[in-house]
Order: sequence, then structure tokens, then C-alpha cells
Amino acid sequence: MHRIRVGAWLVAIATMLVSGTVLARGGWRGSGGWGHGPYTRMYDPSRVVTVDGVVTRIDHVTPRRGMSAGVHLELKTPAETLAVHLGPAWFVERQDVRIEVNDRITVTGSKVPVNGKTAIIAREVKKGDATLTLRDESGRPVWAAWRGRPAG
Repeated sequence: MHRIRVGAWLVAIATMLVSGTVLARGGWRGSGGWGHGPYTRMYDPSRVVTVDGVVTRIDHVTPRRGMSAGVHLELKTPAETLAVHLGPAWFVERQDVRIEVNDRITVTGSKVPVNGKTAIIAREVKKGDATLTLRDESGRPVWAAWRGRPAG
């Protein structure tokens, strides 16, 4: 009986430590407005484009009031400089594919108006042989299922 109580206490303490570490890192606190709200619904599969270019700038931006920061980059193509919205910083910054200034990348995504300007909401970004997948072909964000929840 004593071993069971000690074991239960150890499990409880371990759970509290893990939870505290996750919260301190800023994880697992909800989608930060990046769920299935208006911003996510802006992705239009009928307006998908693929562009190649060089990353000239990377910023954290808040696409709409009430949302947490997202990763935004400027992509210089032969024809123009485009704003590219990747996704929530809490998701993008935890992926293996790292995008940096001066990287040559290929972006596939929906070209839509965002805050009065044209932008691409990225579905995937290719850098060399690596691919950063952000949404499925319908525009549903992969981070919706990232923590084990269905994306629907």
C-alpha cells in the first residue's frame, strides 16, 4: 500500500513539473486565435499559386486582433516582393525546417487579400530537399491536429 501511495505521488509531481515546463515555454495554451476562425477561412484553394524567390525579411506579426504572433516573411521573386504568412510562431518555430533571410525557397499557397494587401497564406515551403508543411490542400492547418486533435 505504501508503494502505491509513493508511486501516485511521484506521478503527480512529474505531471506538475512537465505541465509547468510546457507553460513556461509558452506551449499548449490554445491556438492563440489560429484555430478555425476568420483568418484560417481566408485560405482559398481556388487561388493557389507556387512562387520561387529569396527571403528578404522575417518578422512576427499579428494578422488580426486577438491572435497570437505569427511568422511572416517577405519573398523577393523575379516579378515582385510578396508577403508570405506561414502560421503561428508557436508552431512554425518548433519545426525541423528553418527558414532564414537569404534562403532560396519555393512557396505554395493561397494568394489572398490580407489587411488590404495581397499576401500568400502558405500551404508548404520547400527549401532544398526539405519541405515545411503548414496546411493540407483544402487549407486546413496542420497545427489543428498537431496536439492530437482532429483537424476538422
